[in-house]
Amino acid sequence: MGNRHDLNNAAALRTWHQSARGQQLLAAEQAELDRVLPGLFGRCIVQVGSWGPGRAQIEQAQMPLRLVLGTAMDAGSDAVIQSDALPLAKGQADAVLLPHSLEYAHSPHRLLREADRLLSPRGHLIVLGFNPVSLWGLRHLIGLPHAALPPGARFLTLHRVIDWMNLLDMDIVQLRRFGVGFPWTRSVGFRDGWSVWRALGFAHEAFVVVGRKRTVPATPIRERWAARQPDMAAAGVRVNFQAAAQRRAARD
Repeated sequence: MGNRHDLNNAAALRTWHQSARGQQLLAAEQAELDRVLPGLFGRCIVQVGSWGPGRAQIEQAQMPLRLVLGTAMDAGSDAVIQSDALPLAKGQADAVLLPHSLEYAHSPHRLLREADRLLSPRGHLIVLGFNPVSLWGLRHLIGLPHAALPPGARFLTLHRVIDWMNLLDMDIVQLRRFGVGFPWTRSVGFRDGWSVWRALGFAHEAFVVVGRKRTVPATPIRERWAARQPDMAAAGVRVNFQAAAQRRAARD
């Protein structure tokens, strides 16, 4: 998955993906991505991280070019890379998916900056993460071994992920919390109305957050306004000359 994976960790994670809880989580994540991806448009989507079966997670993206940059040996990856140095030029992707990639990277913030570098203006970043204040997260925090937990993950709070995205000048456009099994029978979004499910959302095992890269005008507004001043002054002079000519004609 990420730079913290050695071959043993990667093998353990593949085994976990085949477990009942792993399959449930992958299905829940796919349902959330199938909700998000069809609404994003562009030419290229890039998944960074070896998570799930091949390119299945980005298959619903309405983009002709879909790339998987794996961070572990994976038959479904188009390339195996180091997550802190992505081998694509600036602005080449219209969407970047990080499926738990931040939780396995040596430097999550550096990976996030690399993902931002890949994005085109108004491109979208999609992040899947585990919730450290869920039951899974609490077991992880106190060091209890549990088969439900993915091996080797370093859980990050949703607040921290959103804060990092805001520092990179991204607007949060979608956010949903979800989980597997009782009582998480449905996912909840931050724009949903009040409900018992939303009130319990803080304890869901996982989240998906979508950010959109902000764009800055090529020419600042103040410069554009200043550039127009000579034209405006010239127009005013012409009007004054015409008024003066009319006054002289009236006197004659």
